[in-house]
Amino acid sequence: MTYGRPYRTTYGTAHGRTHRTTHGTTEGTTTVTDSYLPQLGDGGYRTTQYDLELDYRPHTGRLAGRATISAVTERALPEVVLDLGQFRLTKVLVDGVRPARYTHRADKLRIRPARPLPPGAPFTVEVRYTGVPHPVRTPDWGDLGWEQLDEGALVASQPSGARSWFPCNDRPDDKAAYRIAVTAPSPYTVVANGTLVSRTISASTTTWVYEQPAPMASYLATVQIGPYELVEVEGAGAVPQPAAVPHTLLERFGRDFARQPQMMTVFTDLFGPYPFDDYAVVVVDEELDVPVEAQGLSIFGANHVDGRRGSERLVAHELAHQWFGNSLTVADWRHIWLNEGFAKYAEWLWSELSGGPSAAAMASRSRARLALMRQDVRIADPGLRRLFDDRVYERGALTLHALRTEIGHPAFVRLLREWAATHRHGLVTTEEFIALAQRHSTRPLDKLFTMWLYETKLPALPQRQERPRHERR
Repeated sequence: MTYGRPYRTTYGTAHGRTHRTTHGTTEGTTTVTDSYLPQLGDGGYRTTQYDLELDYRPHTGRLAGRATISAVTERALPEVVLDLGQFRLTKVLVDGVRPARYTHRADKLRIRPARPLPPGAPFTVEVRYTGVPHPVRTPDWGDLGWEQLDEGALVASQPSGARSWFPCNDRPDDKAAYRIAVTAPSPYTVVANGTLVSRTISASTTTWVYEQPAPMASYLATVQIGPYELVEVEGAGAVPQPAAVPHTLLERFGRDFARQPQMMTVFTDLFGPYPFDDYAVVVVDEELDVPVEAQGLSIFGANHVDGRRGSERLVAHELAHQWFGNSLTVADWRHIWLNEGFAKYAEWLWSELSGGPSAAAMASRSRARLALMRQDVRIADPGLRRLFDDRVYERGALTLHALRTEIGHPAFVRLLREWAATHRHGLVTTEEFIALAQRHSTRPLDKLFTMWLYETKLPALPQRQERPRHERR
């Protein structure tokens, strides 16, 4: 059985160009929503902390949860709206002591405090719930969120599956710190975002507690549960690199991920300091269509571990997402190329700097492939159905290669490092990247970005000389 959803969509009917929308509120003001998924999330408040306490029974699939969400209102709120799948609610509290009225239907939990919350007010909501979590089914990306495995569970929520396992403000532009505590039968290993701060063993269960202090979007929150062995990637260096791997795959894993510490060094040179405290890898004993990034960790399938480094480009891709996608998170899903184009180009940079084909050779091959496909996608705004289309990845990477060729490698690296540092743990847009790139160029870049990002016709690659491959700086 194949678990996880494909990031790539087929080249079907064109989706119309979409823009950010506004919706009226009960107070007569407007709230900016995500242009592609306006039905999710609520802009009336911003979260600051999620405290999740989960109890999972793998053999029945039953999950019992208590979620405490700390937030601050952006405007007067007569109700607090959360995204949550079809669980049975046992208690809802506001500010820890006051039971609140609520309705829960169509994956929306609407909580009415005794009095409207004033603008700028901090508040907490506690939700206790139980049930068997079901993934969010989508026509284009498969099942999202919580998936029950033969032995344990897997969570891959991008872009809209977080509500399958906890109540949240499920929009990419609302980032918060997380504490995730999971109780599971003792034979199982639990991995979640952040650093493992405690592990408490009782008679038959173990409670694992992870803390992720860096702000995180809800779609990047994850829990992985399975009969894994915990190991360390050899030679990890300053950034701890733990791994959870099935015993039967340990030998192959050791070879396939042997160069991950070297990747960390290369990417730190190119992008700046690694943005989190550690970087974990989970290999599930199932086949996945593609690996999945989460904040501070990545999830691979058994099919990505062959003992011959056959998926090493994907190891590089997921690691690069820790900078581009996880630390720097898109403010709106239409900017997805800032995640996927950057991670794709990181594959090419790793190839070039580790003795493989140059980025120029990889770009040439990529453009030749794209030239055979339909040219009807605007990369800066691909549309909802094409959010994870191959062409967004490939042409996004080609955009960066064209930019690197135009401004030169030293300026390109300075741009990437400033981009990652300026927006560390924040939100990013295409317009912001274009503006920053222009400050690193002596020539106007309007035409380059217009051709590559906003027009559908595939441009030719620029032919200016790149710097020698052996130079890293």
